[in-house]
Amino acid sequence: MDGDAFNPECPTRLVLDRIGDKWSVLVVLSLRKGPRRFTELRDMIGGVTPKVLTQTLRAMAADGLLTRHVFAEVPPRVEYELTPLGQSLQAPIRAITDWAEQHVNEVMAARESALTG
Repeated sequence: MDGDAFNPECPTRLVLDRIGDKWSVLVVLSLRKGPRRFTELRDMIGGVTPKVLTQTLRAMAADGLLTRHVFAEVPPRVEYELTPLGQSLQAPIRAITDWAEQHVNEVMAARESALTG
C-alpha cells in the first residue's frame, strides 16, 4: 500500500520529516561514496554538533536508511553505511541539492528583498 502525504494520519509525513531534515540530507550525501566513521562525517558536514549528529544517525538507522558497524578493535571503530533503502535516496537528494546550489543566489536575493520590503 502506498502512502498519501496529504493525509494527516499517514506515516508518509514521518518519512518526509526524516528525509527533509538538513542533517539527514547531508549524511546521505556524505555516505554516497561508502562507509564513514563518526568523526569523518562530523568533519565533512561541518556545523553539526556531536549530539545532533548522533541523534540523526540513530534516527536514520532506526528508519532503515543506514547501518552502524562496530569493529572489535581497541579502540573500538564504528562505521556508518547507507543501506539499499538509504542509497535509493541519493538521486533525489542530489537533484534537490544541485537545484539549491544553482539557485542559492536567487533565493537569498528574494529573501533579502522581502525583508527590506
